[in-house]
Amino acid sequence: MEETLSIEETLARQGKVKRSLLYISIFSILMLFAGLTSGYIVRQADGNWMEFELPAMFWISTGLILLSSLTMNFAVQATKKNNFSGVKTYLLITILLGIGFSITQFLGWNILKESGIYFAGRMSNPSGSFMYVLTGVHLAHIVSGLIFLLAVYFKANKNYYNSTNNEGIKRCAIYWHFLDFLWIYLFFFLMIIR
Repeated sequence: MEETLSIEETLARQGKVKRSLLYISIFSILMLFAGLTSGYIVRQADGNWMEFELPAMFWISTGLILLSSLTMNFAVQATKKNNFSGVKTYLLITILLGIGFSITQFLGWNILKESGIYFAGRMSNPSGSFMYVLTGVHLAHIVSGLIFLLAVYFKANKNYYNSTNNEGIKRCAIYWHFLDFLWIYLFFFLMIIR
């Protein structure tokens, strides 16, 4: 005999499955970056490694992504209070800060290029190549986070999220906070291990 579920029970089950898939994705991304940073350390030990300063623009990136985590948290809190305009406002600010982070990454890469740090070619060095790969792969995940944020934002514009229906925005927040944590790790890794 088949079990009949209410809409609330079905949504709850779907939410648990989606959250589990999110955690599996996060774990996979962690393993990717563990492999990349391990490769960085191993390659550095081989020699022919150029040391260089990270562009100051990456400090601005760091500030922007930290602020975006704060505004993302405010958006989640607004759902718990049924503050529909607050949810929309904080999500929009988070999106703009995420875009700002992306722009400052490109500006940082441009500064590196002007300093003679190249990704590939005869003028490149493995240290620069690894730096571009680590920050570039992170930026690709930021783009996926921005797409996730935009989907949540469009739903928020229809007053979809509230105190009893906020699982989607919570999942988005988990992913966005993870990307924030990942950037902080990469930033300090690249600053310390040169």
